[in-house]
Amino acid sequence: MNEIQERILFLKKKKKALILAHYYQTMDIHEVADHVCDSFEMARRAYEASEDLLIVCGVRFMAESAKILNPNKTVLLPSPDAGCPMADTIEPEDVLRLRLQHPDAAVVCYVNSSAAVKAVSDICCTSSSAERIVRALPERRIIFIPDRNLGSYIASRVHDKEIILFEGCCPAHDCITAPDAAEAKSRHPDAKLLVHPECRAEVIELADFVGSTAEIIREAAESDAREFIIGTEIGVTDRLRAMTPGKSFFPITFDFTCPDMKKTGLSDILNSLETGDYEVMLSATEIEAASKTLERMVEL
Repeated sequence: MNEIQERILFLKKKKKALILAHYYQTMDIHEVADHVCDSFEMARRAYEASEDLLIVCGVRFMAESAKILNPNKTVLLPSPDAGCPMADTIEPEDVLRLRLQHPDAAVVCYVNSSAAVKAVSDICCTSSSAERIVRALPERRIIFIPDRNLGSYIASRVHDKEIILFEGCCPAHDCITAPDAAEAKSRHPDAKLLVHPECRAEVIELADFVGSTAEIIREAAESDAREFIIGTEIGVTDRLRAMTPGKSFFPITFDFTCPDMKKTGLSDILNSLETGDYEVMLSATEIEAASKTLERMVEL
């Protein structure tokens, strides 16, 4: 460990802080985190946290989710400009308009969204829980926001419900094409292709396995196969190489990077622990409305 990491660990213990890091963060951040997980597990860990200070190494919607689930705790986002382009595609007004157009539909909100959008939805979901949640709802019609790719994937799996899509997406996942996947498979013919459902349908059709970040990691770790092409952010490929050195992992493309997820550095985490920057603040009204959707997700 380097000097900054050691200082972070010292202050984390001194201030009784909990550091949550997403899989897309860099490996040096993983080394100082208490939990490295996907967005669903981050929300669950935040919900169950006993610590009063939460450091969220990810993007803004993840820190907002932690604050919503822990309104009386201090939640810090070390890189305050780490946003999410997918979350930025939708506003509360878009949800209200869709509700007027489809009054009999339930609104399922992907967790990659702002607190304000969650507040006007019925329930949140993550990529790992989306299918289970859509199946569990009594409504036959579902407004799925904001990711059209994940929504399309759920529609292909749940045939007894009508899924109404919004035209949002994750730019990093959406830019991957079928030729990208085919070329990766031709380079590594013995490798299994594992992809995230935020990818386009044309990429999913070529995959050997489709799942959330955590599910991709579990599949790669438990499979008897020795080679894998990873169809999600490059941080997962790095994580798998560190976890399972006896297997080979190849990114579907070396350009598969989320710029916002890479904005957080060790120095940012240290600064937050030293100074208390940058606290996530939400109104009581926003927290009360949004908490219902997140708590319902965690309970399901």
